[in-house]
Amino acid sequence: MRRARARCAAAALLCAWTGTAAVAAFEFRSVGEAAAVLYDAPSAKSKKLYVVSRGYPLEVVVVVEGWTKVRDASGELTWIETRKLAGARTVLVRVPLAQVRERADDAAPVAFEARQNVVLELVEVAGPWLHVRHRDGQAGYIRAAQVWGA
Repeated sequence: MRRARARCAAAALLCAWTGTAAVAAFEFRSVGEAAAVLYDAPSAKSKKLYVVSRGYPLEVVVVVEGWTKVRDASGELTWIETRKLAGARTVLVRVPLAQVRERADDAAPVAFEARQNVVLELVEVAGPWLHVRHRDGQAGYIRAAQVWGA
C-alpha cells in the first residue's frame, strides 16, 4: 500500500513540475530461459529466492550492470540476470477462470478458458482487451483486468 501511495505522490510531483499529466508506463519482460533463478541482490553469490519458468512475466524496475530488478505478480521485488529475460511479452491469468473471447467484446463467443496462473503470449493491446495466444495455438481476447503483466 505504501508503494502505491509513493508512486501516486511521485506522479503528482512530476505533473506539478512539468505542468502536464503523467501516464504510468510499466515495462514488462518475460523469462526467456527454461528456468531462471530470482535473487535477493544483483549477484550470483546472493541468496537464491526461487525459480520461475519460461514465459513468466516480470515488471522491470531498474537495470544495473547485467542485472534487472523486477517485480513479480505477487508484488515481490527480486533480481534476475538481464540475459535471462526475453523481449517477448506475456501475461499471467489472475482470476480463477478467465474466458478468452473470439473478439474484444463481452458478447463474443468464448474461444477458450484459461485457469489462474496460466501464461499467455501477449499479441497486442486493444484498449481494455488484450489479444492473447495460448502455447497450444488457441488465440482470442481477454480483459486486461483479468491478467497481470500488461
